[in-house]
Amino acid sequence: MTAIEARPETGTKAPPGARRRRRVHPVFVIAAGAVLVVALTYVLPPFRNYQLATVGAYFCVTAGLTVLTGLNGQLSLGHGALMATGAYTLALTQNKWANLPVSFAAAVLVTTLVGAIIGLAAARLRGPYLAGLTLAVAIVVPSVTSTFDETFNSDQGLSVYLNPPPEQYPMEQWQAWLCWSAALVVVLLLALLVRGRFGRDLRAVRDDETAAKLAGINIARTQVLAFVVSAVCAGVSGALFAYLAQSVSPGAFPLTLSLFLVMAIVIGGLGSLFGALWGALLLVVLPTLSQSLGEQAGSQRLEGNLALIVFGVVLVVVMLAAPGGLASIPSRISRLIRRNR
Repeated sequence: MTAIEARPETGTKAPPGARRRRRVHPVFVIAAGAVLVVALTYVLPPFRNYQLATVGAYFCVTAGLTVLTGLNGQLSLGHGALMATGAYTLALTQNKWANLPVSFAAAVLVTTLVGAIIGLAAARLRGPYLAGLTLAVAIVVPSVTSTFDETFNSDQGLSVYLNPPPEQYPMEQWQAWLCWSAALVVVLLLALLVRGRFGRDLRAVRDDETAAKLAGINIARTQVLAFVVSAVCAGVSGALFAYLAQSVSPGAFPLTLSLFLVMAIVIGGLGSLFGALWGALLLVVLPTLSQSLGEQAGSQRLEGNLALIVFGVVLVVVMLAAPGGLASIPSRISRLIRRNR
C-alpha cells in the first residue's frame, strides 16, 4: 500500500456517534440561568425565595468542592470550616465598617490565605491522610471561637449588621438576587478556568501523577492552586450564609456540614458543575424533607439524625441507578435513545 493510498479520505463523513457535539459557551448558560432566577423570584413566595437564595449560597461551595475532588482528586472534609472562616470574617468586618462589598472582599481574602496554608500541607498528603488533615481543620476551627470568646462571642456567635434593601424590593427577593449573582459569577469563573490549561492539568494530576509530572506539570503547585480556588468558593459561600442569617455561630457550621457537602457533590455528579447545582439543591431540599418526616414521626432524636439517614439512602440509590450522579442521567437517556434508534 502506497503512502497516498494509506491516507484517509478527507471527504468521508464520520459516523453520527463519532461526531463531537459543540458545547454551549458558559456565558450563555450563565445568562440563561440569571434570567431564570430573576423570573422565579417574582413568582415564588417569600419563604421559597429564601430557599432559592440558600441554594445559590450552597452552589458556590459545591462548585468549588467538585472542582477540587472531582477534577483534581483531593478529598476534603473541612470545607465547612472554610465556610465558617468566610462567615466570621464578613461578620467582623461588616460590624466594624458596615460596607458589604468590603466585607465580602475581606472574607474572600482571609479564606484564600487559610486555603493556601491548608493547601500547602495537603499537597504533601494523599488519600486518608489528606482526609484526616481536613477533618482536623473542621474540628479545630469551631473551637477557636470558644478560645477567643471576646472576639467571636463563643457559642452565641455574632450578629451581622446589614443595611436594609431598597423599599420597593422584599428582603427575600433581594437576598436571592445577591446570592445568585455571586453564585453565577463564581460558577462562570470556574467554568472558564476548567476549560483551559488549568483544567487539563487538574485532570492529568488526578488520573496519573507520574504521567503528569513527565508531561511537565508541577504537581504540588497544581494541587495547591486547586485547593485555593475551592477555598475561595467556600469563603464566598460562608459570607453569603452570614448575610442570609444575619448572624454567625459555630453551630451553623458543624462537622456534619462538611460530610453533607461531600455526599452532595457525589450524588450530583463528581467533576460536573451541573452536578454541583443538583448537590446544592439537595442540601436544601433533603434536610427540609427529613425535618418534616421527623415531625410527623414525633421523635426529636430521630429528627436530629434523619437528615444523615436520608442523604445516605439517596446516595446509595443514585449510585446504583446512575453511578455518574444525577448530572449523568440526561446523557445516559440520550445514549439509550440513540441505541434504540
